[in-house]
Amino acid sequence: MVSRVDGRPTRDRVARAATVTRELNEAVTAAQAGDEEAFRFLYRSLQPALLRYLTTLVGGDAEDVASETWLQISRDLPSFTGGEFRAWSVTIARNRAMDHLRRQRRRPVVPVPVQALNDLAGDADTADRAGEALGTESALALIRTLPPAEAEAVMLRAVIGLDAETAGRVLGRRAGAVRTAAHRGLRRLAALLERAAPEDVPGAVRPRPRTGSQAPHASEAEPAEG
Repeated sequence: MVSRVDGRPTRDRVARAATVTRELNEAVTAAQAGDEEAFRFLYRSLQPALLRYLTTLVGGDAEDVASETWLQISRDLPSFTGGEFRAWSVTIARNRAMDHLRRQRRRPVVPVPVQALNDLAGDADTADRAGEALGTESALALIRTLPPAEAEAVMLRAVIGLDAETAGRVLGRRAGAVRTAAHRGLRRLAALLERAAPEDVPGAVRPRPRTGSQAPHASEAEPAEG
């Protein structure tokens, strides 16, 4: 189920985002001072969402691009001077993904099975953020069917958890344009999920066919013409 298609954050989401940002900033400062556990915290906090985002862009090559991303993050972390760490990391990931696509001479439209997204690592915070906008893992796979601008906006807003202004800086677009793209993308996802056949949605319960002994009563049958 897709909810809150207007993209406006609730009070709880704003509070949680502020807590996440504070924890990440503290971990960044510690990691810059050489604290390996703090760097592992950064990795565990961001890797699941980065993988989902990169899967939207490069499909099955997401793991490789994520590895390149973390190599650059670890190399450039000492020179990081503040701001939104998630946005900085996502910008690096996006640049690595675009480089990868240019090398491969293809566009980010390779289908990825839902199972590939189900198998990605995750933590409670990431699941909660994604769950507020995307109710099932099948919705994550459907994101890849959206126009690229809408897919990226939905991923950055609903999965990574960036606000519209920060997502706009990552994409090089105005905040209003990002809000509009996320709004349209989520509405399109809602329509796709409503039209999806039960067998196409993981966990859906398919109706059982009626047997001869389960035929409808006369009161349930369609009225005769005339």
